[in-house]
Amino acid sequence: MNTTEPTRQLIRPCTLVYAVLMLLTLVTWGIGRAGLSGLGVSLLVLAFAMLKGQLIGDWFMGLRGVRGIWRWVVVIWLLIPGGLISLAFILSYRG
Repeated sequence: MNTTEPTRQLIRPCTLVYAVLMLLTLVTWGIGRAGLSGLGVSLLVLAFAMLKGQLIGDWFMGLRGVRGIWRWVVVIWLLIPGGLISLAFILSYRG
């Protein structure tokens, strides 16, 4: 058995992440095209944006294997604005 031969995968992980990003983008576009609205839809689209940001940070910025503060910078950068925007949506629908 030759252990130096690389294993072959059907789809590379980065390609799969790219496909997920494209799928989330198409779903978001479809939501806008269909004219859907409401608090739940707004929060869903915001969650998609935050998930896409995290996937880009992890896979395409190379932060998946980083330890310490640098990994948390992107997470905090997504959570603080995302949380504040969510709060604004929730408060505007209540009032």
